[in-house]
Amino acid sequence: MPKKKVKRKSRPIISGYLEKVSRNIFDKHRKAITDRTSGQQGLYVLYRNDKLYYVGLAGNLRSRINHHLQDRHKGKWTHFSLYIISHADHIKELESLLLRIAYPAGNKHKGKLRRSANILPELKKQVKVAVLKELEELFEKKRKKRIVPTKNTFAKKKSETSKNKTKEKPLRGLFPGGKRLYASYNGKDYKAWVFTSGTVKYDGQLYDSPSAAGMAVTRKKTINGWKFWKYKNNSDELVYIDELRK
Repeated sequence: MPKKKVKRKSRPIISGYLEKVSRNIFDKHRKAITDRTSGQQGLYVLYRNDKLYYVGLAGNLRSRINHHLQDRHKGKWTHFSLYIISHADHIKELESLLLRIAYPAGNKHKGKLRRSANILPELKKQVKVAVLKELEELFEKKRKKRIVPTKNTFAKKKSETSKNKTKEKPLRGLFPGGKRLYASYNGKDYKAWVFTSGTVKYDGQLYDSPSAAGMAVTRKKTINGWKFWKYKNNSDELVYIDELRK
C-alpha cells in the first residue's frame, strides 16, 4: 500500500494578538498585560476611537506601548492592538506594507520596500507601445479604400505586390515606439509623426515615406525627405533623419 502524503501545516506568523483594547487597561491592569507581552516582538496599532492613528513595530512590545503613553503621541490615542510575531524575518516588511496601505496620521514616514521592484515604469512602457500600435492600426485601416474589381485589377495587384517586396517603407523599424519629426519651410515650422511601421502621419494623412510627407508640405513633385525632416537624438538635438543612414 502506498503511503499517504501528510500535508505539513505552515507555521503561523502571528502567535498571539489583542485587538481594539482600551488604553485604560494600563491604568487598571498594567501588570497583567505587560507580563503577557514582556520580551515579545511584533507590530502594534494605535487608534483614536475607531480611526487608525499609528502603526509601529517593536522588539519589546511592553516597553514600546508604555513609551507611547508619555511621548508625542500621549493623549492622541484611545485604543490599541498588538500582534505578536513569532518569526522576525519579515517583520519590517509587514510594517512597511501596513504603512503604505493605511497611511496612518501619526506616522511621519511612509514604509519603504527596499528589496522590492517597482513595476510601474515597465508597465507604462508596455501600455505606451500598445496604445501607439492601436493608433497606428486605427489610422491605417481608415486610410484603406474598397477597390472595385476590373479587368486590370489582378494584373495591377500582382505588379504592386512585386514592387512592395523589393521596396518597403524606408523608415520601418528605425523608431521603435514612434517618433516626432520636425521641419522648417518658407519660414514656417511643421511637425509629423513616424510610427514603428515606417508610416509617416502629417496633417491627418498617412504617407509611406518621409519624401512623400515632405512633398505634402512643400507641394513640390519631388523632394529628399531624408534631408527635409529632423528628429531629436539622445542629446535632445535636432538632426536630419539622414543621419540614420550613415
